[in-house]
Amino acid sequence: MLFASAFALPATAHAQSGYMPDETSLHEGTWLQWPHEYTYGRAYRDRIESTWVAMTRALATSENVHIIVYNNVEKARVRTVLQAAGVSLAKVDFLVRPTDDVWVRDNGPVFVYDRDDKLTITDWGFNGWGNDAPYRKDDSVPGAVARKHGLPSLDLNDVVLEGGAIEVDGRGVLMATRSSTREPNRNADLSQPEFEQVLRDQLGVAKFIWLDGAPGGKEDITDMHIDGFARFGTPDTIVTMNQADLREWGLSDTDVAALYRATDIDEAPYRFVQLPLTQRDVVTSYGYELGYKGSYVNYYVGNTVVLVPEYKDPNDTVAKAILQRLYPGRTVVGIDVRNLYRNGGMVHCVTQQQPAAL
Repeated sequence: MLFASAFALPATAHAQSGYMPDETSLHEGTWLQWPHEYTYGRAYRDRIESTWVAMTRALATSENVHIIVYNNVEKARVRTVLQAAGVSLAKVDFLVRPTDDVWVRDNGPVFVYDRDDKLTITDWGFNGWGNDAPYRKDDSVPGAVARKHGLPSLDLNDVVLEGGAIEVDGRGVLMATRSSTREPNRNADLSQPEFEQVLRDQLGVAKFIWLDGAPGGKEDITDMHIDGFARFGTPDTIVTMNQADLREWGLSDTDVAALYRATDIDEAPYRFVQLPLTQRDVVTSYGYELGYKGSYVNYYVGNTVVLVPEYKDPNDTVAKAILQRLYPGRTVVGIDVRNLYRNGGMVHCVTQQQPAAL
């Protein structure tokens, strides 16, 4: 980590005055990191693999699907799994690269357009959500993606930033929590103005919606990523929960108020769309009771599909109907995330969009 006094150097050296498009912009494809047995064992892999099969099936009708697999043995195995499930591989390709886990939203490449509208990868530092999980292999993924696709890459590893920690509306506004971006093991040496300057330079943002968030401890090692409870559904819309559910999620009254008074780059109020929490506490497919409810806000927007978390809960239907109204030109597809949710994430956490070249 650079000291604050030296921090401006990498930002200045790499400043590219481009921007990160919002998720509803046209994609070239979607990146996935396939679950494996090499970090947490075969039971872990087997309990969540069906979620990846379902995501690949839906996304392959929408765009290219780029799958990162641990080694060539895994590549052959995953191909067999997909073919056995009847998933077409016509738009599927593979990158062989050892990984620690599946959370490509956080450790994978963050794509931007540079000042010349050329697609570029920003390669931020990833340290396992503040040294809470293995991360060395995952941290190398953005560089591997850049090499595979022949894309320029900006080395920003002096700054820790997970993709799930930020939301951008594509018009110059970024939304995040301080708890997941600036804490003792993430960017502690940077002042908020210094941190904001790098985000301005690299993501093309000019305004920030900051919420305090909260430390997650062992229950939420992301320390309250924004994409669990508030998203830019479209450039003029924030998708979130009602105020009572946000408090149940762990937000303070101050954060709830700040979120609901957020305005865009022109100081116009955002439109708000509210999704429910699940009616019941989530139970995995193998009967493990989590003891807390699930969020539908952690969905993913593809070119022609919207992948929405499902928990086998009555509110699955409610949430999907709300999102279908928000995205009338896309097909909403439910993805069972119960087993994945036990490990801390949903659909958005394990997907990463690659924008189309301009």
